[in-house]
Amino acid sequence: MGSPSHKGSEYLPPPPPTIPPNVVPIQSGKVAAPAPKRLPMARRNHGTKGTPMTLLTNHFEVRMRQTEGYFCHYSVALFYEDGHPVDGKGIGRKILDKVHETYSHELEGKHFAYDGEKSLFTLGSFQRKKLEFTIVVEDLSSNRTARNDSPGGDGSPSEGDRKRMRRPSRSKVIRVEISYAAKIPMQAIANALRGQETEHFQEAMRVLDIILRQNAANQGCLLVRQSFFHNNPRNFADLGGGVMGCRGFHSSFRATQSGLSLNMDVSTTMIVKPGTVVNFLLANQNVREPHQIDWNKAKRVLKNLRINTNHSNTEYKITGLSDLPCNQQTFSFKQKSGHNGDGDAIEITVYEYFVNNRHIKLEYSADFPCINVGKPKRASYIPLELCTLVSLQRYTKALSNQQRASLVEKSRQKPQERMGALTEAMKRNNYGADQMLRSFGVSIGSQFTQVEGRTLPAPRLKVGNGEDFFPRGGRWNFNNKKLVEPMQIKWWAIVNFSARCDIRSLCNNLIRCGEMKGMHINNPHEVFEESNQFRREAAPIRVERMFEIIKKKLPWPPQLLLCILPERKNSDIYGPWKRKNLSEAGIVTQCIAPTKVNDQYITNVLLKINAKLGGMNSLLTVEHSRSIPLVSKPVTMILGMDVSHGSPGRSDLPSIAAVVSSRQWPSISRYRASVRTQSPKVEMIANLFKPGSETEDYGIIRELFVDFYSTSGKRKPENIIIFRDGVSESQFNQVLNIELDQIIEASKFLDEKWSPKFTVIVAQKNHHTKFFQSGRPENVPPGTVVDKGVCHPRNNDFYLCAHAGMIGTSRPTHYHVLQDEIGFSADDLQELVHSLSYVYQRSTTAVSVVAPICYAHLAAAQMSQFIKFDEMSDTSSSHNAMTSAGSIPVPELPVLHERVCNSMFFC
Repeated sequence: MGSPSHKGSEYLPPPPPTIPPNVVPIQSGKVAAPAPKRLPMARRNHGTKGTPMTLLTNHFEVRMRQTEGYFCHYSVALFYEDGHPVDGKGIGRKILDKVHETYSHELEGKHFAYDGEKSLFTLGSFQRKKLEFTIVVEDLSSNRTARNDSPGGDGSPSEGDRKRMRRPSRSKVIRVEISYAAKIPMQAIANALRGQETEHFQEAMRVLDIILRQNAANQGCLLVRQSFFHNNPRNFADLGGGVMGCRGFHSSFRATQSGLSLNMDVSTTMIVKPGTVVNFLLANQNVREPHQIDWNKAKRVLKNLRINTNHSNTEYKITGLSDLPCNQQTFSFKQKSGHNGDGDAIEITVYEYFVNNRHIKLEYSADFPCINVGKPKRASYIPLELCTLVSLQRYTKALSNQQRASLVEKSRQKPQERMGALTEAMKRNNYGADQMLRSFGVSIGSQFTQVEGRTLPAPRLKVGNGEDFFPRGGRWNFNNKKLVEPMQIKWWAIVNFSARCDIRSLCNNLIRCGEMKGMHINNPHEVFEESNQFRREAAPIRVERMFEIIKKKLPWPPQLLLCILPERKNSDIYGPWKRKNLSEAGIVTQCIAPTKVNDQYITNVLLKINAKLGGMNSLLTVEHSRSIPLVSKPVTMILGMDVSHGSPGRSDLPSIAAVVSSRQWPSISRYRASVRTQSPKVEMIANLFKPGSETEDYGIIRELFVDFYSTSGKRKPENIIIFRDGVSESQFNQVLNIELDQIIEASKFLDEKWSPKFTVIVAQKNHHTKFFQSGRPENVPPGTVVDKGVCHPRNNDFYLCAHAGMIGTSRPTHYHVLQDEIGFSADDLQELVHSLSYVYQRSTTAVSVVAPICYAHLAAAQMSQFIKFDEMSDTSSSHNAMTSAGSIPVPELPVLHERVCNSMFFC
């Protein structure tokens, strides 16, 4: 939520961050970085609670015959004859392959691992520090101009129509420089496996990963970071809109307690559907005829895609479209005459050239733009119907809701299917025959690693009428049960933006189901139906018109406005409606788009409404009895932190940072959210501590500290447990030394003598470790925890699969305990994390990651809907939009109304 508003003239950007006392100023020309104050903690012990079980995991044993030598890192530079650098994706591998083939003796017979860009690695060094080679390569670039098959170069195709003997050669002379950069001791891997800190470990692992990428590249795969995708139609799934899901495999080397392993998993990416360009555009824009295509949209989506020309079987990269249709787009064409072929230049259309000069029949290209494969000042045009999109081209734009749902559905695999696919992939990759791995002394096993796991029992839950029960299989229901703290709804109304909803039946079902759950719901005071005349207006106008009617009919704000949306999931009403209610009117609102109304649907809606109004649906019994170790007795606050980024391809949208905190201690089921915008794609949360003066802090954490204090009997937390989502292992030190520092500063700003203890836990869902039951087709049971075998050899981490995997293969959450001043045992902490997966008020299932992180994600997602940032003006934010000193200002979110800011509005 936005910080309190101030007068623009008084609101200044925050001062630059305080320089820690141990930082030495960097001298000009030198680069230095202070050692981090805090490092991730080492594991103290392993958990023992739960039912033991033997599992298999998708890690494969890796052995290294030698660990005493060095990987040598060389930088690679490629130049044309004239000294200009060679650029172009994918070209480097072709050049270095030619170097290895031509200069094997000069390379001392060594094999090398090349990353495709500027780094090359060998086992041991070359005798010379710098090597230079000259090679000749054919057809270097896939974006060739001045060819005989298209009007190009200076605009004249006739150059290519001259005698064949006069056509210029397309061979290129390339100068290759390989220069020594650094030594990477192989011992770093052995040291890391023994749990020792080593600065070269990540670099050594990168070398091994590059070898696997090179192996995949040699097979013609599409490479996406550590995943690779074969050009096999069996792996493709149509998602609609000219987009396909492509199934491939992820591979990465991991250091574990059992030694070095290769983590292999099934992976999916999106690719452009191969085929004719016109068919792709029809599907992409969901139109039936070519004349319906929006060519401005087409130009954006086609740029940089690769095509193959039907008439010459040549590959190009699309640089744009012609300004005019094929039968109007002209260029200067030199006619043949005389013995030397020279002639006068005439203006001719692209259509005339291909039909009359190339004798190619064009059926539908005449009235549509041509594909431009030339350079900015040297266009080269090809008629639309002669162009076919090549396979394995990534589609990086945002998917529609329908495409995303289709991708999830079609990429699911049951556990045994996934194991079979991985076993087959390991056979096909045949790493045992890879010359690089063999020369580096690396061998990879083919069997899944066996690990020991445990199944934690589900925590006991408390519902209404003093009833306790144990969930079974990670699920429960409210059949014949009442909510533990039901709210009564006396003054409410319905707003209907949909023409298809049966309001009377919906009301009756809500009231009836509410009564069964202990919620007394009066009949709605009013039902507001949108007038037909407003339904074609823009969404913000429709919302404003509706509120004008609401204000006339309702003398004071209702407890609840139930909003019926016209479309499910992607209604443009949702954002403006939420903003109007939560920011301006201060009214709790629940949006629904019912398609199939039954008791289960109504119950799920009531669970959300009850939580938003301040009620509780269920509680942990140990929470109610104040018997959670190290949480219920010392005053304890729980934080969930997440940063949400804009969709792919939208780097202009601010990132949204959300932090939720527990309130009303000793409860760990009630939360409040604070949300801010920050610079795009920045993962570290910037405004946890934001001093505006010597006495004012406008940061996120102060807001949450004050709320916790006021709702917990005027007590400050002695312990603070932080759950952080969405950060990689390379960012752990930043969480400990930037974000935690801000939280500590915020606490000291409130009370210099206050020194709470912190436990910091990172939750990762974006990883590739899976667990399987040996010989059984179903997923691992909910509550499965693993802290041996495939965990970090030193750091304190564990995997927990709290939820019931009903379809597909369950993905456990990987929890990393970075700091634990509170002093949890492994069992107590694992049980706490497991229990926090059962306090999610929106559903009757255990969730896959702790509820505070789920809530932070929901809060960020909902607040991001408030505003379309690209349409914002300076006046649309609640106060002047500023960020940290030196960064680009970003628009701030509006402040939530005081009547709803402390609610679980995000439920």
